[in-house]
Amino acid sequence: MNLLNRMGDPGAMALPAGILILIVLMIVPVPAFVLDVSFVMNIALSVAVLMAAMNAEKPLDFSSFPSVLLFATLLRLALNVASTRVVLVHGHEGEAAAGKVIESFGEFLIGGNFAVGIFVFLILVIINLVVVTKGAGRVSEVSARFTLDALPGKQMAIDADLAAGLMTAEEAKARRREVSTEADFYGSMDGSSKFVKGDAIAALLILGVNIIAGFCLGMISHGMSAGDAAQNYITLAIGDALVAQVPSLLLSIAAAVIVTRVSDSRDLAGQIGGQFAAPGTWLPVAVVLGAIGMIPAMPQTIFLPAAGIALWLWNVLRKRAAIAAIPVVEPLPEIDPARIDLEEVSDHTLVTIELGYGLVQLVDERHGSPLVTRVTGVRKQLSQAFGFIVPQFRVRDALDMPPYDYRITLGGVNLGGATIRADKILAIDTGEVRHGHTLRGEATHDPSFGCPALWIDVAARDHATAEGFLTVDPGTVIATHLNQLLGERPQDMLGPDQVQALLESLKEHASGLIETIHPQPLSLAALTRLLRALLEDHIPISHPLPILASLSRAVQQTADHDRLVELVRADLGGLIVGRICPPHARLPVVTLDAGLEGAIVQGMQDPVTGQPVIEPDLARMIGESISTLAEARGPGAIPLTLVVQPRARRALAALLRLRAPACLVLSIAELPAMQPIEVVDVIGAPQPHQAPGLPHPDSAQTDQHVQVESMAA
Repeated sequence: MNLLNRMGDPGAMALPAGILILIVLMIVPVPAFVLDVSFVMNIALSVAVLMAAMNAEKPLDFSSFPSVLLFATLLRLALNVASTRVVLVHGHEGEAAAGKVIESFGEFLIGGNFAVGIFVFLILVIINLVVVTKGAGRVSEVSARFTLDALPGKQMAIDADLAAGLMTAEEAKARRREVSTEADFYGSMDGSSKFVKGDAIAALLILGVNIIAGFCLGMISHGMSAGDAAQNYITLAIGDALVAQVPSLLLSIAAAVIVTRVSDSRDLAGQIGGQFAAPGTWLPVAVVLGAIGMIPAMPQTIFLPAAGIALWLWNVLRKRAAIAAIPVVEPLPEIDPARIDLEEVSDHTLVTIELGYGLVQLVDERHGSPLVTRVTGVRKQLSQAFGFIVPQFRVRDALDMPPYDYRITLGGVNLGGATIRADKILAIDTGEVRHGHTLRGEATHDPSFGCPALWIDVAARDHATAEGFLTVDPGTVIATHLNQLLGERPQDMLGPDQVQALLESLKEHASGLIETIHPQPLSLAALTRLLRALLEDHIPISHPLPILASLSRAVQQTADHDRLVELVRADLGGLIVGRICPPHARLPVVTLDAGLEGAIVQGMQDPVTGQPVIEPDLARMIGESISTLAEARGPGAIPLTLVVQPRARRALAALLRLRAPACLVLSIAELPAMQPIEVVDVIGAPQPHQAPGLPHPDSAQTDQHVQVESMAA
């Protein structure tokens, strides 16, 4: 049935019919008229193949070229066999016996002189065989070798892009098919170049057979003289050889064009024309031709006009390049005053820095855009500290603000701002200023840390430095304030997009670990919520693998958010403590009295979250006590750590985040078993005493496991 269907399709039967015609031309004698038509079709086919090769944007666009070259060579050889039969059988009848095409090539192209025809034919064969065919064959061989050597690397690159999500499975399949086709194509071209070489050699042999056989047949069979036999048979043989050699040369050129083609969005003519359209190419040509034309022995009537044409080309291309360099200003679309776009009323950025009109020079490119450079540095620094790419910031002017004010907003919420002087320098007193200094300026405070400061002239910067002030420019003031405000809120800048980007970057190194967490059992939203909770507890995700490994173990036990946070924190206890306490150093610990802690745990609870609610008086007492203890330790000391029961940790952490932000709050489960501790105080105890079950700080030999169990009791 398939065979019958193919027989009903004219396109499918064309190729078998063509091969059958080639066999008929080789075996069955054909009249001279059929030869003329076949020769014309052969020339037309060769020109069409050459044009197709030149118009292809890349070699694979003409991937059927090796097969086309094979059939074109067979057609030409079949015509050679058919024409040889006609020449040898009817050559004694005259030069018109082999058809008009052969006669025209023999008379017009070589002027009827067979000696000239032989030399012309030999020159064409040398050009075809030695120059074009040999070069194309060498290029095909090298291209095939390098293409096959690069095949494994290309396949690996496709697999890597597919694994990284840079292409779909269908795109990867199409790319593999293209790579395989490319390798097959150059391998086929390496072999098909031998067709052209063999065809040129066959043309020489066929010419020799026609000349010798025709000369002998003319004198022996037809009784012709040696001169008449040579004139008739050799002229026809030369015409026949030239008719076949012209299409052969065209196909050789087409093969050379294909194998030397470089992939481009233009055809060969456009590619060459575009690369010769540079004005600088033609001015040296004009100068060289003009200089040669000035030599007295040279034909000035040829060289000087050629130099003038080259100079004219240079001028035309130069003007065209100048016009192309002028930017095209498209007319602005008509604005409908009744239409409001979403971009006009909605800010798509998370962090916005708003400037009064007096501070716009800080983002002016003519002044070097100092604020933009500082803000970019802050974004990079925060990204490295937090462990994810912080969303881009937006800097814009705000006409509703005083001219020298700025404010920083996060999600539309005003985080802070200040008044600065764009043309002055801020000299900050960090506590190292010389007493009785002589620096004068406008008194103010550093907006980031509240230190006393002065706005001074730029020329007084060296004086301020000598007096012990820290001097910063206005752009640095805003950038430092931005860093200080956003550094306290990493969780507010982490969203699903940032988490997705983090997961994609980890898939290359820990794809199995990611699969145990996402998308099941934790969705992107659930994973984002959990990571935000860790950031809120000041646990950075700059080293995500330990966090995700802990989370992978925790999801085997529960999917509850609060329980997952506690399990991950307990698993990361060493990481949490290690951020504030050096190895082998004692961790200063504060605990709550057992009765006080029991009152918190068993007291009122938030009906929404189920967490304990601390009474205001009790919260004030705990906060003031820990703040007093922290201030008494002095600067440079290891921060205090409040160790409580797991149930009370979140409520107390939220309390101390506002009243004593430097104090770390840990549950007893999060304290590493081998961590040496120093109990500083027990808050809420009736009188200063040693905590029940806790050893004296000086007893360093007591087993740490006993300490932990005692606090848990």
